Amino acid sequence: MVMRSSSPLPRMSRRGRVTIAVLVGVFVLFTLLGWGVQAWTDWLWFDEVRYTEVFTGVLLTRLTLFLVIGLAMAVIVGGNLWLAHRLRPRLRPHSMEQATLERYRMALSPRLGTWIALTAAVVGLFAGLSAQSRWNQWLLFRNGGDFGVKDPEFGVDIGFYVFQLPFWRYLLGVGFTAVVLALIGALAVHYLFGGVRLQGIGDRMSNAARAHLSTLVAVFVLLKALAYVLDRRAMLLEYNEGAKLYGAGYADVNALLPAKEILAYISIVVAIAIIVFSNAWMRNLVWPGISLALLGVSAVAIGGIYPWAVQTFEVKPSAKDKEAPYIQRSIDATRAAFGLGATETTPYAASNLTPPANLATDTSVVSNVRLLDPQLVSETYTQLQQVRGFYDFGPKLDIDRYGVNGKTSDYVVGVREINYGELTDQQNTWINRHTVYTHGYGLVAAPANQVVCGGQPFFVSGFLGERTQEACSSQTEQIPAKQPRIYYGERMAPDDYAIVGQSDPNKKAEFDRPVGEGGGESYTYTGEGGVKIGSFTRRLLYAIKEQESNFLLSEAVNKDSKLLYVRNPRDRVEKVAPFLTLDGDPYPAVVDGRVQWIVDGYTTAATYPYAERVNLQVETTDELTNRGTFQLARENVNYMRNSVKATVDAYDGTVTLYEYDDTDPVLKAWNKAFGGDLIKPKADIPVELTEHLRYPADMFKVQRNLLTKFHVTNPGDFYSAQDFWQVPNVPDAPDSGQKQPPYYLFTQFPGQEGPRFQLTSAVTPNGRQNLAALISGSYVDGKPRLEVLELPDQTRISGPVQVHQQMTNNANIRQQLNLLSSNQAQVQYGNLLSLPFADGMLYVEPVYVKSNQQDAYPLLQKVLLSYGDGGSFVALADNINDGIKQLVEQGKRAGQGTSPPPTTGGNPTSPSPTATPTPGGTNPPPTGELATAADRVQAAITEVRAAQASGDFERYGRALKALDEALTAFQQAQQANNPSGGAPPAPSATPSAGTGG
Repeated sequence: MVMRSSSPLPRMSRRGRVTIAVLVGVFVLFTLLGWGVQAWTDWLWFDEVRYTEVFTGVLLTRLTLFLVIGLAMAVIVGGNLWLAHRLRPRLRPHSMEQATLERYRMALSPRLGTWIALTAAVVGLFAGLSAQSRWNQWLLFRNGGDFGVKDPEFGVDIGFYVFQLPFWRYLLGVGFTAVVLALIGALAVHYLFGGVRLQGIGDRMSNAARAHLSTLVAVFVLLKALAYVLDRRAMLLEYNEGAKLYGAGYADVNALLPAKEILAYISIVVAIAIIVFSNAWMRNLVWPGISLALLGVSAVAIGGIYPWAVQTFEVKPSAKDKEAPYIQRSIDATRAAFGLGATETTPYAASNLTPPANLATDTSVVSNVRLLDPQLVSETYTQLQQVRGFYDFGPKLDIDRYGVNGKTSDYVVGVREINYGELTDQQNTWINRHTVYTHGYGLVAAPANQVVCGGQPFFVSGFLGERTQEACSSQTEQIPAKQPRIYYGERMAPDDYAIVGQSDPNKKAEFDRPVGEGGGESYTYTGEGGVKIGSFTRRLLYAIKEQESNFLLSEAVNKDSKLLYVRNPRDRVEKVAPFLTLDGDPYPAVVDGRVQWIVDGYTTAATYPYAERVNLQVETTDELTNRGTFQLARENVNYMRNSVKATVDAYDGTVTLYEYDDTDPVLKAWNKAFGGDLIKPKADIPVELTEHLRYPADMFKVQRNLLTKFHVTNPGDFYSAQDFWQVPNVPDAPDSGQKQPPYYLFTQFPGQEGPRFQLTSAVTPNGRQNLAALISGSYVDGKPRLEVLELPDQTRISGPVQVHQQMTNNANIRQQLNLLSSNQAQVQYGNLLSLPFADGMLYVEPVYVKSNQQDAYPLLQKVLLSYGDGGSFVALADNINDGIKQLVEQGKRAGQGTSPPPTTGGNPTSPSPTATPTPGGTNPPPTGELATAADRVQAAITEVRAAQASGDFERYGRALKALDEALTAFQQAQQANNPSGGAPPAPSATPSAGTGG
């Protein structure tokens, strides 16, 4: 007779139970309230942008997965716990073990059903929460179609791997988890109620417990058989260490694939053996244990040792030949998965090392050279076009092209936005922040190839009022916007909501734009955007959401008020299309008189057979990342398409999704998943919008980086890796380790029919710094086109880093650059542009000067140019035209058998102001006109120093121009005074680097 004992679990007092129940109830209430408020406000937001099908589609899918998977997991685990209790033995042998367990049985038995239900509910809850996050896999599984391309090993359509395989593998994982939890739980219940015993006489396990547990083990082994089958397909996605590529290699195909098939059959046999030996015959666990051990040994021997032996003794000694077919598979798959298959590669000899005469008359390349750097001149835009301290243009501007007066050119564009972080303490009240300072004003643009007024951009749009300096900006809006107000922009943080709208038409609360000295116009929002919050219910709802009582208390919120939130264009598109990976650099454009933000959207996948897998964050990070651009998430992908062009209206926030790649199966699946009308067809893209679409930067970076290896299409050459390229570091800071960003240009490359807006990048041979190729991406007839100009092997043409060093280390140019830099100012370098021209290479690098004074901004002061191999013909000039003239003049002299030193300033034949007398000092001091010219040079140098120290860049520009003129006059006096070609002394008063020269 088993003695009853008191329960080991102390009973809680009634007051304690009530307290816990109240706390749990309050927690659940507030949790449900938070979820309810979030769901309701999300619905209102999606209703505002007219994309409720996304909200309901995602929500219902997540709820369905949560309920189905959670309920299935709960039933499996709970059912097995209940079954284990039902199969408990009625009589248990006496032992100390059972006496100890009896106390726990007595405590649990009265409410055992409750404990089982609670356990199953917890398991189901976590399983459901995990499952609901797989909504995207389920929607693709359900709506995905065929790619029309078959994998090279099994002949299965790629669609199976992209749409089906991920969800099948997830379901298999759910099955494993359910069986393991059921097995552990059932074993615990059998042990607690005597079905499994560690002590006492007789069998250690009852027949019922043995049948139950062995069945669960057999199911686990059967799932393992299914796993081996799926593993055979998934092997086409694994990394091949032998070839350093993705996809099954020689050892995988010839050893591991057969091994997986054999192991699948062995697993089925073992599962049957476990059930038979445990229950129908012998009725013990010895033979089932032996069967499991044999499965483990087989997995190690057949699935591990045998493939290793094939790889070590057969593949490694002749890996290049053995892996060649599989390397070819990876090359072909990668080029197909990332849109590299149609890349046009053209040999470019770059054999012309002398500047040609037609360089000075060219109208397709030279006239379109971009001098304004969008990263550097953002400070200039802010200082010159800010007007009020709370306006901002961000750390980086954008490049777009516009047709003005019949000519298409690059323009550096920026939007004058509200920067709430720059509001003063007096301005930064809730009323001001959310109801007064609600919007920015104007898209400001300047031609990228033009500077005025001592190095300033020539502004042509986005003006706030009268323009006083006629020479420094256009007197008319050359890019007019009918609605210039910016309620949605990149500077908007998640909590930067705005409350707009007024009941009284005569009451205008919003600050619109500055007028005069300290004044300003007011405005009332009239757009369609925003969620109406005029009713008390809506105001209460958003008061809870934003945790802000002013929604209820402030008179600024009235019956006609609207709430604008999620105001960052990228965030709006991401919320509307959560299945897209968005480019990190949205850009504004004036389309049909309205400012529109354009955001590129990518469809991606990670299960394209044999394709190279890349990390988007790693591949797209360069010098500009997080400087006006967004860093992409650490997402591993092996398929990528720029399938969507999205627009966000800067005034009313309207989001529109346009299909751009009408052949992408992934986009078709997503569109089908949300009703088929979520994304507008490509034919609906307005013509004026098409004129502003550009090759997306992040897509180009991924493709460029892949092309550094996958331009090699011969498997033998690929294996040797001798022809691989690399992306160079930033030319003016190569030791920083940051990659040189690609740059947008409106230009014409060899083989192109005319100038084209394209994204370009130079690459160098792997481990070397000379130029290997130029890669460009552009749109031709609405289709993306990648082009490669490939230079010959062992070329002597310098790469970007070498060119910058050769130009800036030239003695004459170095001295001139020293004049620009001092303790009061610093030199900054813009984009170094690599331009193919006349079977040679033209390099252009703008030089900016920024004073160290507060609120100073960079001004373009000089342009560095080089032609040929990077060091033979270099020039430093005031502008691009003067620099081209210098290069052409140098080329002419080289053709005549002389090799003049690189020149500086505005005249192609001006000597350096730091020229020194000839050795020996035998020349007499200058006299007459030569002495006068020398004095003029000295005076000009003194004025340069004074202007530089003052921080007045207009004066500084005039001083540099006067210095150039003085140098020209000095050279002419030299030639008149010394026609024999000797070397009379030059001016000697040379500023030093330490004193501003």
